[in-house]
Amino acid sequence: MEKRELLREKILLVDDEPGLSAYLEEVVREEGFRARKVQSATEALAALEEEAFQLIITDLRMPEMDGLELLRRIRERDPQIGVIVMTAFASLETAVEALRLGAMDYITKPLHVQEIQVVLRKAIESLELKRENRRLKAKLNTDSAEPKIIGNSSESQSLLELVRRVAPSDSTILITGESGTGKELIAQVLHYYSDRARGEFVTVNCAALPDTLLESELFGHRRGSFTGAVRDKDGLFKVASGGTLFLDEIGDMSPALQVKLLRALQEREVLPIGATKPVKIDVRVIAATNADLEHKQQTGEFRPDLYYRLSVIPIHIKPLRERIEDLEDLAAFFLERACKKLNVGSRRFSPDAMQRMLQYSWPGNVRELENTIERLVILSDYEVIGASNLPERLGGVSQLSHVSVSRAPATRTLDDMEKSYLLQVLEESGWQKKRASEILGIDPSTIYRKLQRYGIKPPQ
Repeated sequence: MEKRELLREKILLVDDEPGLSAYLEEVVREEGFRARKVQSATEALAALEEEAFQLIITDLRMPEMDGLELLRRIRERDPQIGVIVMTAFASLETAVEALRLGAMDYITKPLHVQEIQVVLRKAIESLELKRENRRLKAKLNTDSAEPKIIGNSSESQSLLELVRRVAPSDSTILITGESGTGKELIAQVLHYYSDRARGEFVTVNCAALPDTLLESELFGHRRGSFTGAVRDKDGLFKVASGGTLFLDEIGDMSPALQVKLLRALQEREVLPIGATKPVKIDVRVIAATNADLEHKQQTGEFRPDLYYRLSVIPIHIKPLRERIEDLEDLAAFFLERACKKLNVGSRRFSPDAMQRMLQYSWPGNVRELENTIERLVILSDYEVIGASNLPERLGGVSQLSHVSVSRAPATRTLDDMEKSYLLQVLEESGWQKKRASEILGIDPSTIYRKLQRYGIKPPQ
């Protein structure tokens, strides 16, 4: 395991001897880890409230609270945190008790550099393996698959390449693009390919919540800080610790909250409502907006310093109309997914239907395409979705438009309405059954079956 792979691991050192703590801190940092040292078990528990640690190295003999009691408290709080204990040769039986309580390993005093290095690497590799196993089990237990950027256009391929290049970094990213272009999907792909993939991907829509509620959601609050705050609540910055926080519609955040967000990004800490002490955070922030932030800066609606802090790596997604060659791939993907979701047989688009979809401007972008296809699958009973099945805005015929429901007697059945519509299409096509089947999006054989079913005979 190379040092560059260890930089995200943070270790808490607990010992009441300052000289020994300083020595251990130096060894730990030289191995490529981040470290924080405290002098008592009480301080260690307080530190765990402020920030996340992957590993704790603690002495067993300390005043007030010994290492064994600290180990019990840590296990109650978070069984996933690794613990290594330090002990003198004369008290190895205490180290054995610590192992029984869940410690990963022990280091004997006096401390030796090589022993510390071996135990550290062994513990980190074990923690990595356990986290990977949990991540794989979580994936097996959910329907969520790898998020994918669909499309073979040069724009989509360039976007995918950029995403894969910047994903491993911890830099803040600002995703811009029209509504419906897939900004959240890009954020999910960035998270999936990052070193934080095993952590949480947490989303908050900044436009959906009023200021007071959004502040509480982001930064948390303390009990009694306002009416209804009956208990302490962690903010989403802390919930996403070790993972990614996606701030959607960042352009709609109020100037007052922009100041607090800027401080959180600069200081890597947040101050919950009603708290007097800030909480350290370890999270990557990805923001997105469909607003023109440069214009909002000119009008004073968006802080320039926050804009530059967010857009360390800017990613712009082009609208679907500017990469229309992706439409066929996207349509096939959404069609297959809708059929599985709705538990219906396979569907496909007729050439005429696809041509009309390619000619449409898609102002709602990929989201409009996805919703349109799901609606078509719901309303279509046939394997082939024809041009006439498309919505009117795409040049199709709205469902049952030729059989007015408002004017139809309440006693008419769906069979009556289908028969009426079938007759209309046959008459308009000059009773050319192949042409009628294309308009209806069904096979010619289905036309013959329906003619027999309804007792319809072609005119002489």
